[in-house]
Amino acid sequence: MNFEKTFGETIKKLREEKKLPLRQVAEALEIDTSMLGKIEKNSRKPTRALIEKISKYFNVSDKNLIIAFLSDEVAYHVIYEESYASEVLKVAEEKVEYLKTKKTLNP
Repeated sequence: MNFEKTFGETIKKLREEKKLPLRQVAEALEIDTSMLGKIEKNSRKPTRALIEKISKYFNVSDKNLIIAFLSDEVAYHVIYEESYASEVLKVAEEKVEYLKTKKTLNP
């Protein structure tokens, strides 16, 4: 799976590769057509449950879709502070390792 594209672009590509209309996919996922359109345009965020539904529908790894979604989240946050991006990512990596050692994770 190509992680260079956004989550929405990835979903749209999966749909278009199968030549499926937005309406048909939205119906299968039990969501509004407009919601799926917004997800494809990256103006609406899917829930984890919806990501899992999408992965089952298109028979792709939910892990890959979750990585695509989460990496978008990180990229969008970091891009607004581009001058600090490399430092932010380095510190975030260190914090992930630290938080893994904790018994509970409270955001």
